[in-house]
Formats: sequence, C-alpha cells, structure tokens
Amino acid sequence: MKRFEVRDIRNVVLVGHQGCGKTSLAEAIFFDAGGTNRLGSVSSESSNFDTEPEEIKRKSSTCAGFASVEWKKTKINVIDTPGDSNFFTDTRNCITAADAAVIVVSAVDGVQVQTERGWGLTSDQGTPRLVFFSKMDRERADFEQVLKASRGALSEKIVPLQIPIGKEDSFKGVVDLLSGKALVWTADGSGAHQTTDVPADLAGPAKAAREALVDAVAASDDALTEKYLENGDLTADEIVTGLRKAIAAGTFIPALCGSATRNVGSQPLLDLLVSSYPSPADRGPRTGKSLTDDSEETRAPDPEAPFSAQVFKTVVDQFTGKISVFRIWSGTLKPDSGFLNTTRDSKERFNQLLLVQGKKQESIGDAVAGDIVAVAKLKETATGDSLADEKAPILYEPLPPSPPVITFALRSKSKGDEDKIGMALARILEEDPTIVVTRDAEAKEVLISGMGQLHVEITVDKMKRKFGVDVELNAPKVPYRETIKGRTMNVEGKHKKQTGGRGQFGVCYINLEPGPRGSGFVFEDGIVGGSIPRQFIPSVEKGIRSALSRGIIAGYLVVDIKVTLFDGKYHDVDSSDMSFQMAGSKGIKAAFKQSKPTLLEPIWNLEVQTPDDKMGDVIGDINSKRGRVLGVEAKGKGQSIKALVPMAELLRYETELRSMTGGRGAFSTSFSHYDEVPSHLHEKIIADFKDAEDDD
Repeated sequence: MKRFEVRDIRNVVLVGHQGCGKTSLAEAIFFDAGGTNRLGSVSSESSNFDTEPEEIKRKSSTCAGFASVEWKKTKINVIDTPGDSNFFTDTRNCITAADAAVIVVSAVDGVQVQTERGWGLTSDQGTPRLVFFSKMDRERADFEQVLKASRGALSEKIVPLQIPIGKEDSFKGVVDLLSGKALVWTADGSGAHQTTDVPADLAGPAKAAREALVDAVAASDDALTEKYLENGDLTADEIVTGLRKAIAAGTFIPALCGSATRNVGSQPLLDLLVSSYPSPADRGPRTGKSLTDDSEETRAPDPEAPFSAQVFKTVVDQFTGKISVFRIWSGTLKPDSGFLNTTRDSKERFNQLLLVQGKKQESIGDAVAGDIVAVAKLKETATGDSLADEKAPILYEPLPPSPPVITFALRSKSKGDEDKIGMALARILEEDPTIVVTRDAEAKEVLISGMGQLHVEITVDKMKRKFGVDVELNAPKVPYRETIKGRTMNVEGKHKKQTGGRGQFGVCYINLEPGPRGSGFVFEDGIVGGSIPRQFIPSVEKGIRSALSRGIIAGYLVVDIKVTLFDGKYHDVDSSDMSFQMAGSKGIKAAFKQSKPTLLEPIWNLEVQTPDDKMGDVIGDINSKRGRVLGVEAKGKGQSIKALVPMAELLRYETELRSMTGGRGAFSTSFSHYDEVPSHLHEKIIADFKDAEDDD
C-alpha cells in the first residue's frame, strides 16, 4: 500500500456486544474497499478477521483483528474488537489507538451489556462515534425500536442519517437523508447498488427524519442556528460542515443501518468516515514524559517530528513469531531501522514494516504519524510499551492494568512437562498481558488467572495447539492457616532412640500461647543454667518451624503463636542437632493439640458493579456467602457494592455473577485479612484433610 499523508488517514475501531455483527461489518468493509476478492463470513468459517481455531469454533472473536483499506484516496485502518467480556481488555487497548469508533448495535437484540461498556470506554477517551444498526435483514429487526433504545441507554444525541427501505427479510436499502435519495442494493452480496428516488411510502417519514437531522445539526452551532431560524433550512454544504464540527465536538452522533452479511450499507459508512470523521492531524498532540529531563512533553502528529509510538496489541504467530502492532504518534518510521523502547530502556532493531491485513501481513515502505503498523520479532517489547527515537526519547502513559477475576491451578497431564508449561506460558504472556501466572509455593501449584473462565480455558487450548502442552484446570487450594485460641504450659517434647550404637536423645519443655493476628511465629529462648547446650537451641526452633510449615491438624501453615523454650535435658554422647529437631517437632505438635486449635481463612475485599435492578440479588448472594456488606454507592448507571467475603466462597464468582446479572455485572477482589473459620466448616476441612491422608 502506498504512503498516505496524515490528513488522509482514518483509524476506526468497531465496538459492540458479542454477536452484534462487528466482524461481519469488518468483512464487508474489507471486501468493498478491495482488500479481498471474496466476502468473508463468520458462519461459513471463511472470515479474514476471526482466524484463530478457538474463534472459528465459537464463531466469536477472542482477539482484535486488523485491516487497512483505501477508500476515496483515504487510508482507513479498521480494528475489529472482541465483544465478550473475557476479552474486553483487548477492546479497551484498541480504543486508545483509534480516532473514531463505530458502535455496532444489533437491530434484533438492541443495546446489550458490552455495548454500554464499550460506549463508556469511548466516552472516557473522548472518541468521536457513530452508531451502526446491524442485522436489519433479520427477523424481529426493528429500526425505530433499536433507535429509541439506543437513545435511552447510550445518548440522546444519536440522530439517524438514514432510514431503512424494507423490513426484516425484505430490507434492501436505505434513504440517505442528506442527499434525499434512496440507495437500493442488489441481493447477490456484491455491494452493487443503485441511487433512486425515495419510495412514495417513505416520503413522509424521510421528510420528518431529515427535519430532525437538520434541527440537530443546527443546534450544535450558533451560526448555523441563526441561519436555520432565518431560512427554515440549511444548504447541503452547511449541513456537511456542521455535521463534521458536531461529530468532532461530540454533540452529534450519527446513526446508520445495514446488513453486513448481505453487504448492504457499508459503503455509506465508509463515505461518512472519510468525509466527516477526524484524521490523526485533527486529534492534536499526544502528551508524555520526556526522558531527557522528566518534564511533560507533547508530540504533534507531524511526519517531521521525532518518531514516537505506543504498542497496543501483540500477536504471537506460529510462523512469523511475535508481531507488535502500534500507533505512530509522531514522526516517520522506515524499514531496516530501529528505535528505543523507552518503557524498558532497550534498543530494538527490525527489518520490515508490516500491515496486518486480516490473516496475512503485507510489507510496506515508510509509515507516518497517525498510522497503525506492525513489526515482527522485537526482543523486549510488550503491549503498552512506548517507542521513540533514541535522540528524542519520550514515555507515554502505560495502558491501564486489568486485574484478573478468576484463578485456576494448572496441572500437567503428562509427567515431565513442567518445563514445557513454563515456556508455553511465557509465550502466551507475550501475546496476552491480562493473563497472570504465579506460583503458590505453599500448595506447590502453578496458578493461572484471567478475565473469566472462558478466557482461561481458551488460553489452555492455545497452549495445547501452539506449544503441544496439555494441562488440566483445577480450583486453587484455599490457603487456610492453623492457629490456637488457648494457652498450654510445660509441654514435653522428647526424642529418644537407641539403635545399638550411638543413640539419639533430646528433651525440651515449651510453653505455647496465641500471638496477635498477623504476628506469624515468635520463638523465645528462656533457657537458663545450661539445661540445653546453646548449640542445640536453634535445633529446637528449626524442628518447631518445620512442623509448623507442614501444619498439625489440617496440613496448613501455623501462624500467630508464641513458643517459649524454658527447659530441657541432653546427653553428652547421644544428643545431636537432629535429636533436638525431633524433640522440638514432637513438643509443638503435642502442645498445639492441647491449645484449642482452630483454622483461619483468607477474607477478600469484594467490589461489585451491578445494575440497579440486580442490586438486591447481589447483596442477598453476598450474605449467603458469609459475606459482610460494607456499603453501597451509585456509580454510573448502576451501583457499587463493597463487601468482605471469604475467599473460599468466591472461587467461581465470575460465573455466578454473570448468571445473576445477565452478564451486566463486574467485580474486583483483593486480599483483606485472615479470620476464624466457622466451627461447622472447621470440622469439614480437617475431615477432608484426614481423608486425603488416608488415600495417600
């Protein structure tokens, strides 16, 4: 593809709920603009954007897809994003790189959960938007109803530029309210259409809709308002000029409609993007931090400025390797060159500049400010990193983190695959920074955390497909703790063994008492008079610590206790380090069982965002989980509930909340403190531990 000037570039992100038709619209755009000679289809598994086997199987996007097309001498970079909440971090990152957003709303299903969430993300970014009502050819598709619902749920500023011709299966085109003409498409999916007069039965509705359109455009500008009041109408040029200004200011949000699978309506969408939506030059400078003197610095979208960019997506291709996709914020980038990764302070070199064109990559020449391009096989660079000219380094604000909401324990299905698991996870993390991998040393488990159960399950599928690593997912072990509520004095720990030669002998006397919550383990040496030689006192402590680490009643770490060693016995020949370790271990086990042992469980901070109508259900569920609601406050169009809930009750909360709220709820967690386990659960946990020991 040839080089385009900054003003001739449009960066457009498609956003909406899962299954609303985003990928089908991207396919129609790609085909109509000549990017492919065949209209791709999700249902027939011929999509250019959903290329991962997991996407093809589910017929739903799990990661962003890209294509660059030329339309009326303008380059349009199209980003098709996932609509599933499990993968919405990808959508958020892509929005940061775009200058316009097409909010795709199914004319059948209306505004859904992720539609609202995507709308909120574009609002936060100040991204100019348009709404595209898809699936107009489907049964139960209703233009008036979906327009009304969108105005109620998203914005009253949504105003149609078109009205449909025909309904459901008879839908065949639109009335363009700006030109006052009808556009009627052929039924063969070629995108061919004719411009005709408005059908007689739509003349009245078209006139009323155009008056509403002109009213909305005029209301967005004082000068246009005066002309409109004087003349009763606006010229076509005045409407287009006013439309462009109102879109950029966010005071007017156009609505279009169509059927992507029939290839109806995508060309007017492209026309509108070219004529009325901002280029990178209109977006203005980007602010970052100068690494020369730590001052705030801005970079204009100027090809002559020093190069700077930010990576917003990483793809790991089996053949090409790691591909880093980035938005150039300033300057010009040439092939066979390099840049500084200012996030990691590392120099990177590359050979080719690439355009990601659906499932393929195309090598290109220079890329200028405002463009979205990719390079392969960067060594250190990851999603969110800033890139810059070595002589003019700048650091942009990193992409916001996405705390995971669900965790599983990974277990290899084949012995000896532990190293392969580590390598596979390392490659997965390069592509998907929302996956978090940790190791629980206490439980000896590798833990994988993600944005939802489906997210983690698809990650495991990728590990098997791409790297030949087969693992199973299990619920992680809850890290209970053992402690005591009572005090026991003068407990003997004795180890005596005679084997014919040198024997083993060690005796210690200890006191055991509870410590403050969070104090861990405190050991106090109270030996006087040499009843235990000084060199064996650390041995007693080591034996006690060893027993505490393995647990005494249920196999969990013992915490918040104080042990005082105050007396003992030894033998000149038979006493040894190991003898006193064994004595300490036996002494603490005996003392612990006499000191009213109990279990502690981790308590999490839980914050739930829920729609108003589901607040009662969510609070009731929290109470049923032994939780304690701390407070409720309004947040956006819903409520935010803060509570303390035992970790054991939240291991599957992502699935439960989704079911409870119809997918409209979200939550986050963090560790708060440890608290005592209720007695009925205490006995069950101990019984389960003993059963597991018996099985072993």
